[in-house]
Amino acid sequence: MSTKTEITKDLANKKLRVIREFAAPVEKVWKAWTDVSLLEQWWAPKPWKAVSKSYDFSEGGFWLYCMTGPNGEAAWCRVNFKTITPQQSFTSTALFCDENGVINPDFPAMHWLVTFNTIGAVTQVVAELTFDNEADLEKIVAMGFEAGYTMALDNLDELLGA
Repeated sequence: MSTKTEITKDLANKKLRVIREFAAPVEKVWKAWTDVSLLEQWWAPKPWKAVSKSYDFSEGGFWLYCMTGPNGEAAWCRVNFKTITPQQSFTSTALFCDENGVINPDFPAMHWLVTFNTIGAVTQVVAELTFDNEADLEKIVAMGFEAGYTMALDNLDELLGA
């Protein structure tokens, strides 16, 4: 099994597609994505940490969290959950914001579709991020999304193996 993160960029469709496989059952992988106590353990690339202010994983709910860096850096994000099909998929929109969840219009919205597929004893997670325009996609890539998200998925792999 490959634990390599595959990332493809589709500028024409303003989309990033990320595929990663985990040697764990879908129930365990789903829980790591949806139980905030587990999510906080892997979401941020080390040495950063994800610290939640509020979390409501339900359709219409949201997650307000801060990525905190080792030198006191803080980046707030709000994830608005749209649709949820338990242990199969969910859609959300991730937005940069302040500590009160007020959206920062200087940063792009990221529209996520995350699907969980069982392939034998492996769970494949596919995250498709769609952007409002090509410039938004390029801005997120320039901010280090690919390396940061890959590091976070490595954290998840480590957590699932524990």
